[in-house]
Amino acid sequence: MTPSYVPGHGLLDGRVAVVTAAAGTGIGGACARRLLEEGAHVVVSDAHERRLKETRAALGRLAGPGRVTAVPCDVTSEEQVQNLFAVAERRVGPVDVVVNNAGLGGTAKLVEMADEQWARVLDVTLTGTMRCTRAALARMQPRGRGVIVNNASVAGWRAQEGQAHYAAAKAGVMALTRCAAIEAAPYGVRVNAVAPSLAMHPHLAKVTTAELLAELTAKEAFGRHAEPWEVANVIVFLASDYSSYLTGEVVSVSSQHP
Repeated sequence: MTPSYVPGHGLLDGRVAVVTAAAGTGIGGACARRLLEEGAHVVVSDAHERRLKETRAALGRLAGPGRVTAVPCDVTSEEQVQNLFAVAERRVGPVDVVVNNAGLGGTAKLVEMADEQWARVLDVTLTGTMRCTRAALARMQPRGRGVIVNNASVAGWRAQEGQAHYAAAKAGVMALTRCAAIEAAPYGVRVNAVAPSLAMHPHLAKVTTAELLAELTAKEAFGRHAEPWEVANVIVFLASDYSSYLTGEVVSVSSQHP
């Protein structure tokens, strides 16, 4: 049974949060909504401009248009990443929280995987996270405050057929998180990550077979997949002052058993 939705408690009142890949109904969209419900001004970003406009409108109806800003950004472009943070600061103010949610998956056996498939997944999922983390740290460290939360995956720990590129990218996100956290700690900036197992949303259903989803669901202790907002709840915790002593951590959001 899915638990009841948890209401906001003002954990991020007055803060400015940037969420990448926030359009749609996945973890990014759920995270943007949860951040709004916790009192933040949210800057939503996505490479899909039409879906981004729709997301901004929907979130504006939830919290009022004055608390939602939309900035198109493809995280594979350094120019667009820099523009994202520049526009956020110009329109809203210094960024307090960054959620690096942008990622790209796919299924291909390693012996059949083209260089282009490998490079694309790594560029979006790992290097894109690095670009946004680098841009955020450059702004947060001089101010002596800020929080970054990266979206990794249990695939970074566990083997899964056809996921070599995605698993390698997510393992890289975990390592990036730990290294960035050590470098940022002297400046009062925290960097952590979440590692979800299976959070169901329409896009995932389109790119994954029903058989694989059933197999993954059967491994979950609760016998169900996570709702995107359940992952977003953990991201909100890591972004809030309740996790003030956590940095360099990768928190598994999973009920999966061996």
